[in-house]
Amino acid sequence: MRIRLTAGETVLDAALDDNATARDFASLLPLTLQKNDLFKREKYGPLPRSLAAGGEPRSSYRIGHIVYWSPGPDTAVFYDHEGQFIPDPGIVVLGEIDSGADAFKKYDGTVDVTIEAIG
Repeated sequence: MRIRLTAGETVLDAALDDNATARDFASLLPLTLQKNDLFKREKYGPLPRSLAAGGEPRSSYRIGHIVYWSPGPDTAVFYDHEGQFIPDPGIVVLGEIDSGADAFKKYDGTVDVTIEAIG
């Protein structure tokens, strides 16, 4: 499934992974989340509820990953990478932004992000 993230004038397209957690996330769309900054590497914020298990937990990420902090209910978008690993229980990758995730650097503090299905 293809999704679009909109924050202010920033519009980014992404693809969701094919796993149970990502499908459950898609069932919540469209939604607008208030995302806060964490470590100048990610924008995170809570979902209205926790997501279903089914995605494989990981301890690493790439710029552009859209992730779920299991057991939730927080999601995050990584826009920078400082070489750190994610502690247990890890993150579940929901999808990945096609390009331009570093645009989130310009939003200090919090930003509202609308996420919707496209196509």
